[in-house]
Amino acid sequence: MSVESNTRAIEKDIVTDFSKRMSYGSYLDLDTLLSAQNPVSTPEHHDELLFIIQHQTTELWLKLVLHETLAARGAFDADDIGTALKCVARVKHIQKTLTEQWSVLATLTPTEYSQFRDFLGNSSGFQSYQYRAVEFVLGNKNEGMLAVFESDPAAHRLLSGLLHEPSLYDAFWRCLARKGYEVPDSVLQRDVSAAYTFDANLMPLIKFVYENHTEHWAVYEAFEEFVDLEENFQLWRFRHMRTVMRTIGMKAGTGGSSGVGFLHKALELTFFPELLAVRTEIGR
Repeated sequence: MSVESNTRAIEKDIVTDFSKRMSYGSYLDLDTLLSAQNPVSTPEHHDELLFIIQHQTTELWLKLVLHETLAARGAFDADDIGTALKCVARVKHIQKTLTEQWSVLATLTPTEYSQFRDFLGNSSGFQSYQYRAVEFVLGNKNEGMLAVFESDPAAHRLLSGLLHEPSLYDAFWRCLARKGYEVPDSVLQRDVSAAYTFDANLMPLIKFVYENHTEHWAVYEAFEEFVDLEENFQLWRFRHMRTVMRTIGMKAGTGGSSGVGFLHKALELTFFPELLAVRTEIGR
């Protein structure tokens, strides 16, 4: 076999002159994107680039998750359940990618990480305002978190706004109420700035939909999409906790948290508690 036979010819219509055209790199602003990895270790540690890219790509995906969950909430506000669930479906695929990413960071051994961890100071994923924004939109609100972002006016403004706005779950129930479902007032009139908690008044409606799903398919599908969303989020939290345990053991976090213990407590948080609780009631 000749060398030439292993070369693909460039087709004559392929554009090669980008002196006056928008290119792939300029569209994606790759000069900015690829210059944003700036290790702080001295001397620069080989594995710090992995650590930075892992967290930067997570933030990019979180930006899209927030974009889609806010769009889903807007669709529920417009009584468009189908469009809302399309946005949720996209979020579910992003969540799978985010969860799989932990396997890349898990290749960072305790010895390797310890050689540049001290250079990180108090910076920590705990301070991700986009992660907190996603939690707020899904209903896990915590006004106390705003203090972490007082030095970042834009982040503080975003979170403060989301704190006082209805969550995705709130918007969903309001949508159902407008469609004629008997959604209890305790849900429709709740303080949306508080973290969502289990409301037993919802259980009859949810149980009814599950037991009569062929007549209420759109609502039934929404229930299951929400359960998928929550389960994916919990899997991400679990992989996060296990990756941290694998890398630093039971050390405290760089941001001052207890580390693994703090992350373990997050597994007790829930977004859509009634949709999980109804499983116990169905078939009784």
